[in-house]
Amino acid sequence: MDIEVLGPPRVTENGVPITAPTPESRHVLAILAACPDRVVPVSVLADELAVRVPPERARAVLHTAVRRLRERIAEALGPSSVRTPETVLSTRPGGYLLDTGGGRCDVREFEREAGAGYRAMGRGDSAQAAARLRRALDLWTGPALDGIAAGPWLSRRIAVLDADRLSVLGQWVEAELALGRHRELRLALAGLRGAGAGRPGDAYLAALRRAEERALAPRPAPTGLTLPPLPALACASGP
Repeated sequence: MDIEVLGPPRVTENGVPITAPTPESRHVLAILAACPDRVVPVSVLADELAVRVPPERARAVLHTAVRRLRERIAEALGPSSVRTPETVLSTRPGGYLLDTGGGRCDVREFEREAGAGYRAMGRGDSAQAAARLRRALDLWTGPALDGIAAGPWLSRRIAVLDADRLSVLGQWVEAELALGRHRELRLALAGLRGAGAGRPGDAYLAALRRAEERALAPRPAPTGLTLPPLPALACASGP
């Protein structure tokens, strides 16, 4: 199973998109996709659904959503698969788990590229840092979980992802400026701005504008670059 949440959520099994049939099942799938291979408590899922349905109906709606998602997963798996809908979207004590089966997850790729970029910055390798941090940014196709009317838990999860994206952007800009690539940076920032970068008025778009202003004022690359402490990725925080 492949999962993308750094933009509009997309979940595929065997290359077949898992298309949730109702807004409620789409919401449940988005929450599970935001924490793949980890148990999401029923209480979290029910609280999220309470933004769509009366709270007293949330758990019943959750069970219906899970059943409908398993039906779609069964269609994608096909008759010859060793995986079953009940193992892909499994019931666990107190919650549900979406099992990727070792498939691709864009958040994990983002964490891997960002971590490599931070380590390169730490050892003063600006070229490697710029390359790896840009790869991390390129994994984003829009705002995290775009199109989902998030409840309180999912809003916090989105905020964590957004904060990590801002940190990576800031370190990537520093690496590019350290290399003296002001013109290239301006072009790259324009590309990021035009690629569905964020929600109107959000912090990421503001950070892009500030970075563009810095890139418009070229300065000699410092010979002894002193870097601030590198931020730790928060993406791995659980529900």
